[in-house]
Amino acid sequence: MDVNFQFDWQAAIASIPYLLDGIPWTLLISFGGLAIGFVIGIIFGLLRISPLRVLRWPAVTYIEVFRGTPVLVQVLFIFYGLPQIIGGPIDAVTAGIAAIALNAGAYISEIVRGGVQSIEKGQREAALSLGLSRPQAFRYVIWPQALRRMIPALGNQGIVSIKDTSLFSVIGVGELVRQGQIYIATTFTALEVYFMVAMLYLAITLSLSFALRLLERRGLVGQ
Repeated sequence: MDVNFQFDWQAAIASIPYLLDGIPWTLLISFGGLAIGFVIGIIFGLLRISPLRVLRWPAVTYIEVFRGTPVLVQVLFIFYGLPQIIGGPIDAVTAGIAAIALNAGAYISEIVRGGVQSIEKGQREAALSLGLSRPQAFRYVIWPQALRRMIPALGNQGIVSIKDTSLFSVIGVGELVRQGQIYIATTFTALEVYFMVAMLYLAITLSLSFALRLLERRGLVGQ
């Protein structure tokens, strides 16, 4: 069977101004959610390694629930299900930020746990022997080293979360995919528009990857 199709570069280029309107929402949801998720990740990551079971198990439960369920299901629950519990609506952007924050927070918790546990015990013992308290030893000795080791994994999680925002078109968020869908509905140029959507996502994620590699070359991350 012969398949004949032509890629209309003019249509693809014409769609760019409309698609660009979705980038601020994509970045707002992804970076807003990641900022909140980082705080959540620190809290639950440290609770995850607590010697107290009463603190450790709630963290384990949160991490397993949000790592074990799709982010699409999570955002649908927040947008459609949670309003029935709280008795009021939640706007789409807030739902998207919350979904990224909770989902990324679960993965960041494990990144934090791994980063802190990767620091040799001798580091803490040396800090304590110098007269630092346990909180001071963590703040000035353990955490700075752990954070450097976590940056590559945090960057990877950031890339994943940026791509996850493409799912939020189902709740009407005006991000890249949603803008593409609206444009396609009037122009019927699905091939060209979705190609440009993919290229714009690629440009964002490659920029973040480049920034991470730059940090690595300057010795600001890793060992």
